[in-house]
Amino acid sequence: MLESIRNIVHIDLDSFFVSVECLQNASLKGKPVIIGGGSDRGVVASCSYEARKFGVHSAMPTRLAMRLCPEALVVRGDYERYSQYSHMVTQIIHEHVPVYEKSSIDEFYIDMTGMDRFFGSYKMATELRQRITRETGLPISFGLSKNKTVSKVATGEAKPNGQKQVSYGTEKSFLAPLSIKKIPMVGDKTYDLLRRMGVEKVKTLQQMPPELMETLLGKMGLVIWDKANGIDMSPIVPYSERKSISKENTFDQDTIDVKMLEATLVSITEELAFSLRTEGKLTSCITVKIRYSDFDTHTQQVHIPYTSADHMLIPRVKDLFRKLYERRLLIRLIGVRFSALVPGSYQIHLFEDTEEQIRLYQAMDHINQRYGKRTVGRAVGMGIATRNFNPFNGIAS
Repeated sequence: MLESIRNIVHIDLDSFFVSVECLQNASLKGKPVIIGGGSDRGVVASCSYEARKFGVHSAMPTRLAMRLCPEALVVRGDYERYSQYSHMVTQIIHEHVPVYEKSSIDEFYIDMTGMDRFFGSYKMATELRQRITRETGLPISFGLSKNKTVSKVATGEAKPNGQKQVSYGTEKSFLAPLSIKKIPMVGDKTYDLLRRMGVEKVKTLQQMPPELMETLLGKMGLVIWDKANGIDMSPIVPYSERKSISKENTFDQDTIDVKMLEATLVSITEELAFSLRTEGKLTSCITVKIRYSDFDTHTQQVHIPYTSADHMLIPRVKDLFRKLYERRLLIRLIGVRFSALVPGSYQIHLFEDTEEQIRLYQAMDHINQRYGKRTVGRAVGMGIATRNFNPFNGIAS
């Protein structure tokens, strides 16, 4: 049976945050720019190509970035504005193609399989790229091949502000001369391990027995071997925006214990924030809900800068509860909802965070992902998860 030939386009907005800032301030164009925390303890959310020449990259501590590039201009960043531009691009793609996947705030996969018989996938992708640039002013690059992996690598080779097609049957030869670092899923630890074995180019990885890769890295080794050989059958996941995430707790006994109620809110907020980070989402709207013993129900809402950080969300949740809880009656149910969700990575999008805070969240999330939610958290909420109430999870889409 002949393999079905797919046409998959990967689109990436070049240095997205920096590009948006340059639209607002033309004097930044052509200069080394760092987006992120302005303090010595902050981290780099994004940087211009001019800054990258000095070794600066995302998630790097700001103080190290400034040592590498003392002339860099540091811009705090505006995630709400970036979300607006991302939405503009999403709408253009939505109007232009039948099936697409939004994998992050600035990255898309498009399935153009079958378009060649009518219009031409490369021509269609080119016109889409031109339209996005024309209507938003943003530079954009794309790669086109038979699968997501090769297209993503092709986009990287086309940058900045370029496009590249890898013809069917040439995937292995296209990947062969590249650094193994170019293969998706080859992180720093895997890169160091393979380098110590003398594997620097994808060609060498292609020639290794897959059994050896499995011995070295388990099932992930086989996935990496497939990618290095241009094999990737992962489908395009049609984009649909999850609009909200929520959790409600109904108490076994109605209560007026404010300390316990606030501790419950902390526990709920930590769990929801963990879910946001796991799913690569950020929220800009918080709603707190209480239901009294007489079933009278009230909610209060506030809009905030986009975030998925506990230390940003918990104080706002508590503040909403204190404003909401006026009747001083027994409470039957309490809940929290995060809405107006957008794709976004916690690690590189929180401009006020310190390096220490980010490492703490990374460590906590790793433990909770490995051993289960609520394995580790703030002391005030840890005893709440298994005491005094029956949990009910409500997820709205």
